[in-house]
Amino acid sequence: MGNKSTGSKGEEMASVYLQQIGFEIIERNWRFRHWEVDIIASKNDRLHFFEIKTRTSDKYGKPEESIGYKKMQNLKNAAEEYQYQNPSWKYVQFDVLAISMYNDEPVEYFYIEDVYF
Repeated sequence: MGNKSTGSKGEEMASVYLQQIGFEIIERNWRFRHWEVDIIASKNDRLHFFEIKTRTSDKYGKPEESIGYKKMQNLKNAAEEYQYQNPSWKYVQFDVLAISMYNDEPVEYFYIEDVYF
């Protein structure tokens, strides 16, 4: 499976998983200029900006380990624009959902809430 198809499958799985734990998906792959937010969702009157990272091998580390400062800065910039366009949201949060799909093993979700950068 290529990187793009792995990412797409991971984002689809993330949407299902987040809905199962009580989130309402508002946007997927929301873009502004060269910035993107994988998933924008809400829960308990809070807007969540999700970075989704999916891996099919741990050869290069766990999925959450591959999210660097620049990626999170781009997420922040996109979120600021989204808030500007949708000013009704008072509370926001940045989250990471790492998904590991290793061969025949069960899929593993690692949800990191309220990431600060």
